[in-house]
Amino acid sequence: MSRPSTADPDEQGIDVPPYFLCPISLQIMRDPVTLPTGITYEREAIDEWIFSKKEERRPTCPVTMQPLAVDGGELTPNHTLRRLIQAWCVAHASHGVERFPTPRPPLDKAQIAKLLNEGRGTRSQMQASFRKLRLIVDESERNRRCAEAAGAPDFLVSVVRMSTVSCPSSDEEKSTSGWWNEESTGDCLQEALRILHSLQISPRAWSELMVRNPGLVELLTAVLKRGDYQPRAFATFLLNSIFQALEPHNLLNPKEDLFVELVKVVRDKISHKATKVALRGLSRLCAWGRNHIKAADAGGVRVLVELLLDETDKNMCDRVLVLLDQLCGCAEGRAELLGHPAGLALVSKKILRVSPLATERAVRVLHSVSRFSATPAVVQEMMQVGIVSKLCLLLQVNCGSKIRERAKEVLRLHAGVWKNSPCIHAQLLASYPTHH
Repeated sequence: MSRPSTADPDEQGIDVPPYFLCPISLQIMRDPVTLPTGITYEREAIDEWIFSKKEERRPTCPVTMQPLAVDGGELTPNHTLRRLIQAWCVAHASHGVERFPTPRPPLDKAQIAKLLNEGRGTRSQMQASFRKLRLIVDESERNRRCAEAAGAPDFLVSVVRMSTVSCPSSDEEKSTSGWWNEESTGDCLQEALRILHSLQISPRAWSELMVRNPGLVELLTAVLKRGDYQPRAFATFLLNSIFQALEPHNLLNPKEDLFVELVKVVRDKISHKATKVALRGLSRLCAWGRNHIKAADAGGVRVLVELLLDETDKNMCDRVLVLLDQLCGCAEGRAELLGHPAGLALVSKKILRVSPLATERAVRVLHSVSRFSATPAVVQEMMQVGIVSKLCLLLQVNCGSKIRERAKEVLRLHAGVWKNSPCIHAQLLASYPTHH
């Protein structure tokens, strides 16, 4: 919440009438609005309060706790109080208090609906509409919810569909189309995706939007197949929002090309944020059904190992190892890890070097490999790249009981090969667990 453009009256030794102060922000109100409960607030503060409760059917008045309309439609401008505050500011101008300007009337749904209708015209009208809508959406949370209520998400999805699916396929169709050309279509697609992302739609609103727009996941997957980085990044952000909104049973059977394209986003390193969000989305998907197999078949393990090779960001390493642990829960994922020349060595290297979470997930990966994929060659490799020594070291440090138990189990599984190996330092061998 930003302060009004006045000097701090308290610092100037001025007593501010208490009814000039917003009960939420405790600052002088610039645009006071009154609720049906009789309590007056700064518009921006009460808007933020109402929209922060957007997942609730009926938010409440912060002071009286009486129910309010979820769209903030019950806010009545308190012009009398605003004029009193402005007059008070003028009267105390000698103390450095500046009079703030009369606020602009807030946007309503009808104004935004008109703007959306203008965007359904020619290409230039659509582009002009996008420019205005982008400024509106970026200005405030209230504007975003107003745009959502006016139907902006459905309009933007229709533009994405028109730009992605319904493009003319032949040169003849392109030459006869008054709307389409490759450059302008790409611009409209990118802007529609950007504004849709900026709307910050709630999970419940996403669920409702998907009911009205079947095939939205497939549509955004089609955007990922395009070569343009920005649309792919925005499509990744939107897909992750959808995954968070969907119930688990709706995440059980996504198409294989969705995994292929999300893995490509990670591989191509479109941006640091896009990589993180793609990892988060894949992890959300891989928690359900056989999706981890689809991600492994899409080449996910190799891409994750390559990402670990030169990644220094701890949070990114955590995300990579969380997903790698999920993919190594299937035979396909473990085979991909073992097929990479640096796979096991890289996982081992992250133990005790990144974070407790990274250590836990790395040990889980090694535990899966040692239990289900430990051929004689793999057992020898685990010793040669230092995994056995690292697991013995874990037993000597404070790393958490679950990690220690997994490390012990791995060491016991192959004690016949590892326990008396000259490759392990005597101090580490002293901590080697015995069979029960």
